[in-house]
Amino acid sequence: MQRSPITLVGAGLVGALLATLLARGGRQVRLIEKRPDPRSAGFLGGRSINLALAERGLNALRAAGLDDAVLRQAVMMRGRMVHDLDGRTNLQRYGVDDSEVIWSVSRGGLNMLLLDAAERAGAELHFGQTLVDADFDTGTLRLADAEGIHRDLHAPITIGADGAGSALRAAMMRVQDLGERTEMLGHGYKELEIPPPDRFPEALRPAAVDAEGRFAIEPNALHIWPRGGYMCIALPNSEGSFTVTLFLPNEGAAPSFATVTDATAAEALFRAQFADALPLIPALREDFDAHPVGTLGTLYLDRWHLAGKALLIGDASHAIVPFHGQGMNAGFEDAAALAPMLIDADDADTEAVFAAFQAQRKPNADAIAAMALENYVEMRDSVADPRYLLQRALGQQLAARVPTHFMPRYRMVTFSHLPYAYAFERGRAQRALLEQLLGERDTLDGFDLDAAERALRNTLPPLPALRG
Repeated sequence: MQRSPITLVGAGLVGALLATLLARGGRQVRLIEKRPDPRSAGFLGGRSINLALAERGLNALRAAGLDDAVLRQAVMMRGRMVHDLDGRTNLQRYGVDDSEVIWSVSRGGLNMLLLDAAERAGAELHFGQTLVDADFDTGTLRLADAEGIHRDLHAPITIGADGAGSALRAAMMRVQDLGERTEMLGHGYKELEIPPPDRFPEALRPAAVDAEGRFAIEPNALHIWPRGGYMCIALPNSEGSFTVTLFLPNEGAAPSFATVTDATAAEALFRAQFADALPLIPALREDFDAHPVGTLGTLYLDRWHLAGKALLIGDASHAIVPFHGQGMNAGFEDAAALAPMLIDADDADTEAVFAAFQAQRKPNADAIAAMALENYVEMRDSVADPRYLLQRALGQQLAARVPTHFMPRYRMVTFSHLPYAYAFERGRAQRALLEQLLGERDTLDGFDLDAAERALRNTLPPLPALRG
């Protein structure tokens, strides 16, 4: 039985976790990364410094024995802290209690932890190596180092975890059409910061809201300022700051990035629409002018692999917009699904493994892509909409009364292992039932919950994860 080394392109979060899982399972793994080692050179990610870790991602980390170490670096978020235009706040819990929370984690800190784990498990790590091209017939990767010196690497089995701009995907596309298409959202983002209280100028320093004096606003929540067609959010970091992200349309009537083009316009927007956030962002003007507008889009591929020679996972095959907090979690779930399929496979089995992996994961990737787009509308608009709040209240009551038949879609996605595709379709069916039950009502006063429970049991089968 021949079992060639597995070469992973991309030592980001997904690549490092997959390398750990494969090496722990006894496979020979080489991890190739174009950037320098962040553990010595510093983290150079260029993207948001924090991410939302949910149950799917935690489950994959458990398989690598890393969940406790990661959670020690994380900040718990119980729900969405919604900031009204007048400054009032309302916490909308994600789950039923503190057993159902998500976690804000540092991208850089998590990446370095995973690289350490991959190295301990026995994976070879090679940094400063850019993939230039690939000859899949001979199983050869052409790499270039920081000085532009090329070398060839024999790599009969290659997996690309090198993100939305994947170099391996580009090389595969030169051989076979993968059905690639990217749908841009038409909205962009800018990142700002709420610093810890002790980093504010003395005259502007707010009182801390936590006993340790680290946070200027409630740390155990994802803060949202929903304003209809646009929004602002803030996620906590473990050292006490918050990463603030302003999302606006790229074009069109104000406000958009076509009209909010400089620090003066940004400050005016915050004063009018995010007044309670403005005093918390002392470097708004400097950061707005210094930071570029980020782009948002969804990547779709019809095919993720070339026979048994190359495979794409994570963002390299299904990059999504960030509004369900599931991009990393979906990538980690990819790694947890693929590793056991590959650990005992010989080279002759690899094509079947890659095909089975795509068949299992692609419907789920398509489903979370759709739900992430829908969640943008929910976050920027629906969380403040009376009809949405009424549906949410009824859904919570039904979930409490009939947990075997009703679970809000957000909970299915975030706190269960139900496939994304199932959560997507079940969520649609549940929402249609809620619409039917509510009719023209604008309140739950006098609502017949017994009749609603009967309708639920008669309309929808039990949830598969809860069947006895």
